[in-house]
Amino acid sequence: MRSRQRIELKTDQQILAMRQSALVVADIHEALLAAAAPGVTTQELDDVALGVLKAHGAVSNFYGYEGYPAQTCISVNSTVVHGIPGEEVLRPGDIVSFDCGALLGGWHADACVSTVVAGGDPQVMARRERLSEITREAMWAGIAAMASGTYVEDIGAAVEHYVDSVPRSERPSIVREFIGHGLGTQMHMEPEVYNFRSRKKVKLKQGMVLCIEPIFAAGSPRNRTLDDDWTVKTLDGSDGCHWEHEVALHSRGIWVLSARDGGASELARFGVTPVPLGA
Repeated sequence: MRSRQRIELKTDQQILAMRQSALVVADIHEALLAAAAPGVTTQELDDVALGVLKAHGAVSNFYGYEGYPAQTCISVNSTVVHGIPGEEVLRPGDIVSFDCGALLGGWHADACVSTVVAGGDPQVMARRERLSEITREAMWAGIAAMASGTYVEDIGAAVEHYVDSVPRSERPSIVREFIGHGLGTQMHMEPEVYNFRSRKKVKLKQGMVLCIEPIFAAGSPRNRTLDDDWTVKTLDGSDGCHWEHEVALHSRGIWVLSARDGGASELARFGVTPVPLGA
């Protein structure tokens, strides 16, 4: 999802409001993870997400965005990003990424979680679970760098450094065309948040809210967009994986808005303690 707006710095009160929209996305993820099972269609899962949105009085900020036709993006196996929900049926062992958004009280939220559907071939499942684990850990390395870094680009450097540390036999490719972003009163805003090292130098500033979202492929990162103008698939048919959290840098530290505990449990091993506002 494409367009970007200016860098927008939020007050602490505005970040507190963004936390509410981010928790809607957390609820969507929990509902989708519970519903993801063999035989379920991606359209049925999209309907689950819509039900959660309605229960919160929120709407999807994906639906209608540049003509996007669904509430969520559900990307299965070789679909890297922007999978349109429809008649596709989940099978045992599929790797699935649920990229979800919400708009509540004028504030946008955006986060992604991945899972492997139960009941598949153990070797295939183990390979896909490892891809998801690597992608997820790269995301947390990037989030930790947001706490300690000076520049937005320190996030991407930390993501790539983590990928470089993975044994070559397991190391995924970074799909460089798709990156993170700022958000707030719009879903996609500056600054761009790379998943790789860059010579750009955009200073991290109090009030930034960033989506940190590694997007990897198990094989080659080369990809193509289907005729629907959204669905992106790997050229070699290898699996894709996507994890994303929405993170605020505020007057007292960082806070992972789309994580229920603010990121505390995951960031502890990096020596980072997130600071919730209002606490």
